[in-house]
Amino acid sequence: MRSTGSDSDTREGIAATPCFRYDRDVTNQFPAHLQRARKARRLSQLELAARADTTQRHVSFIEQGRSRPGPGVVARLADAMELSLRERNNLLRAAGFAPAFPESPLDDAALRPVRRALDTILDGHLPYPAMIARPHGVLVAANRAFDVFYEDVDPELLRAPINTFRLALHPKGIAPRVGNLPEWGRHITENLRARLTRTPDPSLEVLLVELEGYLPPLTTAPDVLGFAVPLELESRDGHLRLITTLTSFATATDITLAELELEAFLPADEATADVLRKRAEQW
Repeated sequence: MRSTGSDSDTREGIAATPCFRYDRDVTNQFPAHLQRARKARRLSQLELAARADTTQRHVSFIEQGRSRPGPGVVARLADAMELSLRERNNLLRAAGFAPAFPESPLDDAALRPVRRALDTILDGHLPYPAMIARPHGVLVAANRAFDVFYEDVDPELLRAPINTFRLALHPKGIAPRVGNLPEWGRHITENLRARLTRTPDPSLEVLLVELEGYLPPLTTAPDVLGFAVPLELESRDGHLRLITTLTSFATATDITLAELELEAFLPADEATADVLRKRAEQW
């Protein structure tokens, strides 16, 4: 028997959520959308059902279009697949519901306190480099010490919007100054590949193929500190050995904020710290 949306919600113990609105004028693309998202994460229907606290039969009916889920079921499926806020909105739209999460411009008044906080963090990290980037490595802001990455870079790569991945690995970027480009470059591309596994994105796949094309082959075992791959970078003021940390807003409910990443560079030895402190004295 074909089940209705209200029947499936009742069976799954989910009441209709008033803040969601079902758009009956939208073609329901949810079955195919859900199946693509599930398969991209290499989940079987049974695995997804277990994570979402439902049955494999119910997931199968949804993917066949035989059962129309309510917003509560959609939310549980999104949680089970660990979707990003943007993907959750897309899943809701595919099911005919209004998106649940806002996407504010970074200069919006609502995000002004966040932007001030980020500027404070960037300044507080001086004399060491730090930056904030959007998805696909688009630079949003950087502190003054980040200019060490602009040395001898082709001006075309510094035109806004600056792509930090391309800046790092392009032959006309900082790549000629990186002493361990094969190892450090793969640290970047492997992180991107892991991100693609979690969140499939065709445009990021295209960028990844480009970036991998810039990398020379590995010839030796990676030079590591025991816990991280350092960036071995030549600068006008001396050799730098840097490690990086990434920070994101794990509890963000705005898409713009959730997609921001703060990358901070730290000296891996005292000689690097000394070079960066002396650079700061010249400002």
